[in-house]
Amino acid sequence: MSSKLLVSIILLIVVSLGGCKPNTRERAEVLTVTIEPQKYFLEKIVGNHYKVKAIIPAGSNPESADFTPSQMRDLSNSIIYFKIGYLGIENVLTDKMATEKPDLKIIDCSDGIMPVGDAHVHCNDETHDHKDEHQHGHIGGDPHTWSSVKSAKTIVENMYKALLETDNKNEADYTKNYNELIREINETDSIIRSYLDQSDSKAFIIYHPALSYFADEYGLMQYSIEYEGKNPSPSQLKELIDKAKAEKIKVVFIQEEFDTKNAETVAKEIGGKTIPINLLSYYWNEELIKIAKAITLGEI
Repeated sequence: MSSKLLVSIILLIVVSLGGCKPNTRERAEVLTVTIEPQKYFLEKIVGNHYKVKAIIPAGSNPESADFTPSQMRDLSNSIIYFKIGYLGIENVLTDKMATEKPDLKIIDCSDGIMPVGDAHVHCNDETHDHKDEHQHGHIGGDPHTWSSVKSAKTIVENMYKALLETDNKNEADYTKNYNELIREINETDSIIRSYLDQSDSKAFIIYHPALSYFADEYGLMQYSIEYEGKNPSPSQLKELIDKAKAEKIKVVFIQEEFDTKNAETVAKEIGGKTIPINLLSYYWNEELIKIAKAITLGEI
């Protein structure tokens, strides 16, 4: 074999092996979030500077999600992981990353958001103080912090600050995009208020109490069908129906990951409608506007 041919073969092998190595630049361009609404916010801020990947897809139950090897690989390849904050499943991810990639920067997007309880739940005890109604479900309250405009602003501010610390050379772009996103969030708030100001009812029913932050921000009462994580008894269901009629509630919100049978029963008894919502929708603003419209008009 000639020396020229031997050199050519060696070069070919080196190039081939080099192609098998991870692309460091590609890895550095990945940011990971837990849920799609975060992805919506972060993509608005980063523009084309990073790829943003969400671990839990829309329509999944974030309390019982399974993580695929590719999802874990995306997370391991990220330079920042933006967790939403109060989802218990995130503890699994952060524990794994503490072992597998201890240098991964983890940002709690809900840092600075005061926990709000899961729901104002109907109670059979007439002597019960309704200012202190039973709250149940997630430790520390409702984890759906992104379901209010006020909380959304805190979430995007935490994202923005983390980006500036990590990549200040693109500060001008991030600042411009961040300010535009805040304007969009304020516009969303105005639309929501324009609907709710016209509403005859200041309450709504939901199977699982996932709109605590929304209710808290807009002075609404959230009544949960689910009682202490279980289906209600016949007497509890009747109490809820009576309360809904008295408060002119038009809608019962349902989520695809939960049973809808009792929700449909309640809606029928009050002459209202069941309205499907998806709090994991990428289009965060559209979903909140839909909720406000449904409370006011009884439809979407």
